[in-house]
Amino acid sequence: MDADVNPVRHHVHITSIQRAVRQAVQACGLGKPASSHTFRHTFATELLRRGNDIRTVQTLLGHADVRTTQIYTHVLGQAFAGVRSPLG
Repeated sequence: MDADVNPVRHHVHITSIQRAVRQAVQACGLGKPASSHTFRHTFATELLRRGNDIRTVQTLLGHADVRTTQIYTHVLGQAFAGVRSPLG
């Protein structure tokens, strides 16, 4: 290891992340409410959109019940297994 490299072993407190996201949202003038929790929803939705298994997403998010994870499939306009209705 290089002598001039000083690894940091401290964790960043969650409030620091929340503050940084809040400031970034204000700075970009998003116009919609957003928080660090928004990234969690975006992550789950994107995983499902890309065809990842709902049980994998359930595990990653720490949901005890798959019904909680199913909420994200409704955002995508998909049925539970990702099958779209032929009626619309």
